[in-house]
Amino acid sequence: MLHVLFVCEHNSARSQMAEAFLQRLGAEEFAAESCGLEAGTINPLVVEVMAEEGYDLSEKTTRAAFDLLKQGRSYDVVITVCSQKASEQCPLFPGRALRLNWPFDDPSRLEGDREARLAQIRIIRDQIRKQVAAFIDEYKEKGLSMFL
Repeated sequence: MLHVLFVCEHNSARSQMAEAFLQRLGAEEFAAESCGLEAGTINPLVVEVMAEEGYDLSEKTTRAAFDLLKQGRSYDVVITVCSQKASEQCPLFPGRALRLNWPFDDPSRLEGDREARLAQIRIIRDQIRKQVAAFIDEYKEKGLSMFL
């Protein structure tokens, strides 16, 4: 089983969605966790759009990457789901972790009324689900050779 860590800026939206998708869609091959560069507060609009798809994030808490690092945690794959610039602030975890960056828009920076932001978050949610599914497919096709 591969251990995958998703990281975004505050662990309040994108990394939480990616973790939930990988836990369900890749449960046989992957153990997924998420954290932020800093711990934040989970975005209630993200909780709402994930509930539309049958994912309950209402009781999720946020965690900071450096707390996991201090615990000596290691991962096979570390995927940042924020901008390239923000991802460069992510600590290096011990081991031979494959590092990937999937830059998705930040739901906390969306503008517009509630309905407009919900619509945009649904798009981000669907993009994340598609990327996670592609990652699972690539692993099933290439196995551990995807690390080479």
